[in-house]
Amino acid sequence: MQDQERFDVIIVGGGPVGLTLALALTQAARGIRVALVDRRPLAVPRDNRASAIAAGVRRVFEALGVWPAMLAEAQPISAMRITDSGEGDISRPLFLSFDGDLAPGEAFAHMVPNRVSTSALMEALGDAASIIAPAQVAGYVVTGDLAALSLADGRVLRAPLLVAADGSQSALRGMAGIGVTGHDYGQTGLVTTIAHALPHDGVAYEHFRPAGPFASLPLPGNRSSLVWTERSDAAGHYLDLDPVALAAEIETVMGATLGAVTVEEKLMGFPLRLQIARSFIAPRLALVGDAAHVVHPIAGQGLNLGLKDVAALAEVVIEAVRLGLDHGSDDVLEHYQSWRRLDTAGMAAMTDGLNRLFSNDVAPVRALRDFGLGLVDRAGPVKSALIRTAAGVSSGGPRLLSGLPL
Repeated sequence: MQDQERFDVIIVGGGPVGLTLALALTQAARGIRVALVDRRPLAVPRDNRASAIAAGVRRVFEALGVWPAMLAEAQPISAMRITDSGEGDISRPLFLSFDGDLAPGEAFAHMVPNRVSTSALMEALGDAASIIAPAQVAGYVVTGDLAALSLADGRVLRAPLLVAADGSQSALRGMAGIGVTGHDYGQTGLVTTIAHALPHDGVAYEHFRPAGPFASLPLPGNRSSLVWTERSDAAGHYLDLDPVALAAEIETVMGATLGAVTVEEKLMGFPLRLQIARSFIAPRLALVGDAAHVVHPIAGQGLNLGLKDVAALAEVVIEAVRLGLDHGSDDVLEHYQSWRRLDTAGMAAMTDGLNRLFSNDVAPVRALRDFGLGLVDRAGPVKSALIRTAAGVSSGGPRLLSGLPL
């Protein structure tokens, strides 16, 4: 071992979840020593892809002071239109629409380019955390009140708390022996960015097809982000298409909604599955983001769930630090887990159920779901409750989710 370094918190994973946690901790506690470890150099993404940021999560960024930098290139979602059709149907009847703001002047979600959010977080964090990247994690052990994280280059980092923000294939989760539960969907998520001839007017469209949902989410200008679910055995066909042929396929699915389409980014495919860690914690270890949970993208909640984890974990850690308690103790981590388990389970059940309900072409099921969507569309209070759920707005949760500082 060539070197040993001591920190208060070590975060493994430098994506938006890890960056946000590092920023929240360093802003809330003067002098807290945070290390951010990633296997790749930390860098702003070069592509134009974007993520949906729900209103509740947006308040986290407001509390941390980074939202103004993100808002400059963000696109508010002013409305949503939900349609349904079977295989080969010509018409795409509208069954459910959401219009208006969560509150006057407050959109229920924004689309934020990933390069913009990452740049804002990295600039705000500055040198407040020790960035250790690229660095490969070799293992970790817990001895007494410290966890020791070994890197492949021989360095050993020590802290009372390790945080796994290292994605769905989390190395730290595996090293801790934490299993996962879930199942494959037999679906592939196809993602790209398009330009289109007609303005979107801030409207997001979600079209339910037998293979899965096809969503277009508005970006600044006449551009949209596509999140497109296909059966895995058919996804390869679309991934192999040249941009012109792919644009023609997209126009066929979208109809005349946005006019002629140009594909701006290479189409990428990701296998879809439901995956929930059997525990969000282990001795001296907390899981956040995709390391803890992966849900279907049908409701666009994946990143939002991870940032809710950040709000909860940051609050329990900072509270313990201020009281002079061991912020990596079992009691502190159990508090974090209890705060996040129910919300995560509820969102996993909802997205799983929606995918099962809508990703089929069984006539009786289609008739029942379309009837149900029509009832919801005419029931104002139910509609409002659904909007608030999708927006991630709730009372009694972590302070950051209310826009309050820690």
